[in-house]
Amino acid sequence: MGLLRMATRTAVVAGTATAVSGRVARRQDAKYAQQDAQAQQQYAPPPQAPAEDDATAQLQDLAALNKQGVLTDEEFAAAKAKILGI
Repeated sequence: MGLLRMATRTAVVAGTATAVSGRVARRQDAKYAQQDAQAQQQYAPPPQAPAEDDATAQLQDLAALNKQGVLTDEEFAAAKAKILGI
């Protein structure tokens, strides 16, 4: 009877240890996942402003029109100021 009791006790202890370690592992995984998400948000590069690219393209188009003589220097300056918000 002593051997059966010892085997039962060992099984209970092992089962309890497995359950506790599994719970601890799940908590740690959740904690580290949250920390990783926060780190990614903190160190993520800022989004590029497409308006700058659009403004650059518009200014280049205006400069080309000015060189071709379609726009006068005054018209070019006024359109450039409007695009740049000056």
